[in-house]
Amino acid sequence: MDPTAKLTRSRASRCAGVTLTEAVVASALLLVSIVPLLKAISAAHGMDRVIERKSWSLLLAQRELERLRTRSLYHYDESYAVVSAPLGDGFLCTVIDDQDPSLRTVTVGVGLDLNGDGALGTGEVEVSLSTALARRWPGRSAEFTKS
Repeated sequence: MDPTAKLTRSRASRCAGVTLTEAVVASALLLVSIVPLLKAISAAHGMDRVIERKSWSLLLAQRELERLRTRSLYHYDESYAVVSAPLGDGFLCTVIDDQDPSLRTVTVGVGLDLNGDGALGTGEVEVSLSTALARRWPGRSAEFTKS
């Protein structure tokens, strides 16, 4: 047997495996690269929830404004002001009405009740929409006196 062949075989068998140090270094590098990726995924998930909450708030605020516009056709003189009215799934609505006799400004604020106290705080309002409502006709009493 050739002595150089024996030497080559022993070197090959020594270099064939992975040492514990190499495995620890590789694991540390993998861990260092995964942590920022997990933080980014976590932040994206949080932003997704915020966007979904704001989207629902916008839809509910638009629905409430349409309801008030329809109501103003026949019940213009009534007050539309509401404080923390439940809209479902933890969303609350606050309506501010200036009650002007000819042109009313109505503001609808909608948000999720984050602290669960049943009241919509200023920090919980996700969407605030305003509109102006005008009197469509002189009123129901004038309508019945014509006939």
